[in-house]
Amino acid sequence: MDKQNLEYITFGGGCFWCVDSVLDLLQGVESTTSGYAGGHKENPTYEEVCTGNTGHAEVVQMAYDPRIISYEQLMEVFYFLHDPTQLNRQGNDIGTQYRSVIYYTTEAEKQKAEEALKVSEATGKYSGKYVTEITKLDKFYPAEQYHQGYYEANPTQPFCSAVVGPKVAKFKKHYGDLGMLRPELD
Repeated sequence: MDKQNLEYITFGGGCFWCVDSVLDLLQGVESTTSGYAGGHKENPTYEEVCTGNTGHAEVVQMAYDPRIISYEQLMEVFYFLHDPTQLNRQGNDIGTQYRSVIYYTTEAEKQKAEEALKVSEATGKYSGKYVTEITKLDKFYPAEQYHQGYYEANPTQPFCSAVVGPKVAKFKKHYGDLGMLRPELD
């Protein structure tokens, strides 16, 4: 990939292990970084974010090539990966750190995020009201190194085998059928 053409997007849809584990499977995604955003604590740790007192969400920031995968396709993936009608939770993960959120850096990104939300709502996939926040990104803090690529390094860890693994399998089936996975995964 030509790194000069890369764009970045940051969003949260529950546990960052779940989100990160599938994004790297997509054609056009150069890299992903699990981290924290949206809070008031400088350089937060995982333990601090888990308390819910920092205001940060667990997020994934990715670099992608828009010539290969579009912002709109990434938003479709975002809404596939989690339930945007669950306020401050995803499944058994409860707290503001697990909120549904899209961070933008420009007004054009904000408009695209708002449009993607409308498009997803119009599908009727989720029956409840969407609670996804669309918020300006002030600061992104990368998570500790052991969180990066966590599922790939720990597939038999209990949470990974019970929650992340089935999500990855469902994702591979759906997006493999659409031809969006890296060729070596098809």
